Amino acid sequence: MEELISDLTETINTLKAGKRFVLGLVGCPGAGKSTLSRALVEAINCQFKEDVAVVVPMDGYHLSNEILAERGLLELKGVPETFDAEGFIQLLEKLSQNVETNVYAPRFERSSECSIPDDIVIKPGHRLCLVEGNYLLLPSFPWSEARQHLDSVWFIDVELTVLKERLQQRHENAGRTPAEAEEKVLSTDLPNAKLVEATKNLATKILRNQDGVVLT
Repeated sequence: MEELISDLTETINTLKAGKRFVLGLVGCPGAGKSTLSRALVEAINCQFKEDVAVVVPMDGYHLSNEILAERGLLELKGVPETFDAEGFIQLLEKLSQNVETNVYAPRFERSSECSIPDDIVIKPGHRLCLVEGNYLLLPSFPWSEARQHLDSVWFIDVELTVLKERLQQRHENAGRTPAEAEEKVLSTDLPNAKLVEATKNLATKILRNQDGVVLT
């Protein structure tokens, strides 16, 4: 963790005026992307004593449940087809090119399973944007357009058996029965995990999440 913070600190310090570093953080569902991204941003902002870093989750681009129901995809929520990929890539382009005005992004509220528009504000002073999501390295169009807007991509590598346990618990905590949680893991999460795992070698850096501790 200290090494990652040091690397990002150096990156920010060496940025040219008017530039922003957009870092992608990729991993399978349950890999710990949200936990790591928050920890890194908090540490960086503490070190600089101002908000120079911000987390921008891909999850805000979930399509609404109404749209998913119309398309017969509601039970598969979380697969690539259930996101507004084009809108997300437009956001990445703005983040990489617009450092003079505020950029707004949606936030996904897990408790309500809905996205809140424009709830995340990326300000000109944010020199590091940590974009976390599953499909940043997916080679199929339109996801394949994402990589050109990311300066670097880190992949969090976790054993599949560990992911399954974490996801089972996540769904149960959200109110599903153990049987319902297992069905969700088997029908959506694990196929997604295998899809994301196949993109690992496209990452700039691979991190190992071992017992909740991220190791380089």
